[in-house]
Amino acid sequence: MVWSHFDVAWEEGLAAARGWAAEHGHLLAPLDATFQGYRVGIWLKNARAAARKTADIEQRRAEGLPVGSAAGALSQERREQLEDIDPAWCPVWPVEWQRAFHLTRQRLQAGGELPTKPGECVHQGQDLGRWVRSVRLGWDHLTGAQQWMQQVLGIKPAGEDEKPKPRRTQADKWALNLAAATQYYQREGHPRVPRKHVERILVGDDQEERELRLGAWIGNQRSRASTLSPERVEQLSAIGMRWA
Repeated sequence: MVWSHFDVAWEEGLAAARGWAAEHGHLLAPLDATFQGYRVGIWLKNARAAARKTADIEQRRAEGLPVGSAAGALSQERREQLEDIDPAWCPVWPVEWQRAFHLTRQRLQAGGELPTKPGECVHQGQDLGRWVRSVRLGWDHLTGAQQWMQQVLGIKPAGEDEKPKPRRTQADKWALNLAAATQYYQREGHPRVPRKHVERILVGDDQEERELRLGAWIGNQRSRASTLSPERVEQLSAIGMRWA
């Protein structure tokens, strides 16, 4: 006698989850994961959604707020069944992040080295080197708990010398080219730059040398005169720009 099809479906999914975790060592399966044909990845995604609904209901109840229907929420018994398999099965941050943490910890516990470069170690479809690099560079965006977890692995935030330089905005590029045009004007006495001319200019506190296609830039500004702001037209006119 089948008393509840919902209970049967749950037990089927739970059995698949146990089987998958026994093979992989965790319950952080990707969406496309299957176990003996059962789509355990989708089943776990739905279980996490139900668990989060339960947590939301409990939070609203604790705050004295109205609580809607509990349909689709996960019972305490079922949450405990999944926690018995893997206590970290439903993290508050993305599952992919938690899976990478778990796999990196497994690697270290097995005597492996901490991967630090993308492509250095790909395990269960997860690029662990890329993940380590991303958490080091994005340290300030991690929660306190996530930062503590990284310290457990021996991961430290990236130093200033390791962080990529911020991308220049369009305004930054304009200012850089204007500085090159001003440099050319001060040297040559006019802004009639040959179309293929490349101007070298030193920028920043470290005096980095940059090569700018100044001739092409000047030509582009002249052709776009009608769309330039009055301020930019004035800046170029100040170094002798001829618009006609």
